[in-house]
Amino acid sequence: MSYFRPISISLSPNVQKDDLHVALNLIIRPWLWKRGKATQQLEDKFKKYLGVKYAVSFNSGRSAFFAILKSLGLNKGDEVLLQAFTCNAAINPILWADLKPVYIDCDKENFNISINDLKNKIKPENKVLVIQHTFGLPANMDEINLIVRQNDMILIEDCAHSLGAEFNSQKLGTFGKASFFSFSRDKIISSVYGGMAVTNDPSLADKLRQAQDEFGMPNSLWVLQQLLHPILLHYIILPVYNFLDLGKIFLILSQWLHILSKAVHWKEKRGQRPDYFPKALPNALAVMALNQFEKLGNFNNHRQKIANYYYENLKGTEFILPTKKDNIFLRFTIQHKKAHEIIYSAWHKQNILLGDWYTTPIAPFDTKLEQMQYKMGMCPTAEKLAQITLNLPTHINISLKDAERIVNFLKTFK
Repeated sequence: MSYFRPISISLSPNVQKDDLHVALNLIIRPWLWKRGKATQQLEDKFKKYLGVKYAVSFNSGRSAFFAILKSLGLNKGDEVLLQAFTCNAAINPILWADLKPVYIDCDKENFNISINDLKNKIKPENKVLVIQHTFGLPANMDEINLIVRQNDMILIEDCAHSLGAEFNSQKLGTFGKASFFSFSRDKIISSVYGGMAVTNDPSLADKLRQAQDEFGMPNSLWVLQQLLHPILLHYIILPVYNFLDLGKIFLILSQWLHILSKAVHWKEKRGQRPDYFPKALPNALAVMALNQFEKLGNFNNHRQKIANYYYENLKGTEFILPTKKDNIFLRFTIQHKKAHEIIYSAWHKQNILLGDWYTTPIAPFDTKLEQMQYKMGMCPTAEKLAQITLNLPTHINISLKDAERIVNFLKTFK
């Protein structure tokens, strides 16, 4: 392992040798990029795993969410309730569908939607509620389902962080009328980009399938960008990421030259839609997602093992730890009054990349809040948490030795 390779929380963290072999094999077989059997296989395995009737794939979680919203027959300007302390990828599909986001504050204990604030802000005309299971920590679906029934609302689950997590032994993504998942570069499983919409409603499923057909495939250059991503990250960018910033410079240059794609396009930070959203999931990315999906159990068991290490070795410190332990920890989110100082120091002194979600109530930090129709003060708890939270990595490439190094660094802060 190179001294200059950082301990990273993102930057395609799930990639292993077999994933690299898959990507390299696909690059030399362009006839498999768009059409093939993998898309259908992924959809079949996904719905069987969740125990749902229908699963429809798209090229991202936000494309899947957009397809759900467009398939519900909503009227222009209808309000969609969702929490702050989220990413603009959860908000933009609402804007793209000509709907209005209404922000609900979050709970300081588990980073999910605040039940009390939801009850205070809900109105008779509200039709849609989106529940985000933040960082893989399940929201309280008993309370939420009661609110949904009492107010005759449509429940959509945002499971971008939570593939494999459960609430009362029921898998997340199976509680609402529909749900969506993400396979982007730093999620539970990753195909660089990718997503899935699931439902048990046959009418909604038909409309989702129609949307998938209408969206069409992304172009070949876009597919190639995603196939190159794990290869260039693993062999070039990460090994020299912090050596005179060469890796970081190469990453930025590659994105500027459109050799690699960005996780978030600049247009999304302004509420606009890049031309590669929404699209169907191309076969090549389905192949990559399938390879990751086969490792889901191992991935999540590893995340739990690393989370347990953090629990055991950070107890008794000044860090506030997550209150629940029976979750899928996409990231292990802790609180400290010096969070931003810790994030800065970890990078500049220890070559450890921490805490890129969420240092603002809507991530990434340079998102134009006014374009998201968010005003500071709307969700004070979310805004406070953005100042005091930081994320610790749990992914498959984090060893116990890495976790020990992170914990020892954290313990220097009082």
